[in-house]
Amino acid sequence: MALDKGRAAITPAAVRNYRLGLALVTGSAVAWSTAGFFTRLIPLHSATLLVWRGLFGGLGLLALIIVREGRGTPAALTSMGRPGVIFAAVSALGMVFFITSLRHTTVAHVAVIYATVPFVGAALAWMFLAEAPGRAALLASLGALAGVTVMVGLGREGGLSGDLLAFGMTACMAAMMVISRRHPGIGVLPAAALSAWLSALAALPFADTALPGATDMVLLAAFGLVNSALGLAFFTLGARRLPVIETALIGALDAPLAPVWVFLAFGETPDRATLVGGLIVFAAVGLHLLVATGAGVEGPPPMAAAPRPVRVRRRR
Repeated sequence: MALDKGRAAITPAAVRNYRLGLALVTGSAVAWSTAGFFTRLIPLHSATLLVWRGLFGGLGLLALIIVREGRGTPAALTSMGRPGVIFAAVSALGMVFFITSLRHTTVAHVAVIYATVPFVGAALAWMFLAEAPGRAALLASLGALAGVTVMVGLGREGGLSGDLLAFGMTACMAAMMVISRRHPGIGVLPAAALSAWLSALAALPFADTALPGATDMVLLAAFGLVNSALGLAFFTLGARRLPVIETALIGALDAPLAPVWVFLAFGETPDRATLVGGLIVFAAVGLHLLVATGAGVEGPPPMAAAPRPVRVRRRR
């Protein structure tokens, strides 16, 4: 990335920190891309999937919080404040939209629609934070929207209701980014655990009352721990090491990966319109990443060590 005038030279520690951020955020994209695979693999109703995914995901995040906070865990869980609760509620709504959309349209449609989240986030940031996006972001947004139009409007596969749910999920994810930017002191892991449990609670009245079989229970645990807990943990630990726009764009790797797992496991092949639309979206994302970060020009962005997360002071 091109260095700003007057800024310090990039140090080896900053390079290592930047590369760790890249690895963590890439790991989160890989974890999140497994959602379509699990929803196709586990033969349960959407509401039942949400309940067990939320339960196991929340437990996995709680375990991570306990490891990080130790005796300060109760204080960490109760100190989110109103922004943290709003963050959790929006995240839970996004989870409901996401899992339900996978039952009403193809994984490829959901993945490509989600790839527009950096640009939806830029629009919301302009509306609520008065952050005007640059020309490159606007051009990339137009390209991504053109790709989604080709994919959704001209494709023979998918369903309108599922596509609308996927757009709702994308809007929720963008709103989470804006809330985090407006309130950087939010304890993201406690809020994420709360959101997982809220999504489970919201789906509980519509879920099957019978316990899943042993095989399905193992798959549900893997779904919650890998897709929810591990994905969000990697994301929160990696995002603070990278510029926001780069974090969002790397997260878009979810889209090309999600159909791959489903194709390899179940032979669900995207049609030509989905492939063309997806290529347009990711051409826009890739070009924007190159323009916005100057990738491959002068290395990672100049930055200090990752900012320390806000932690609750432990009583001794």
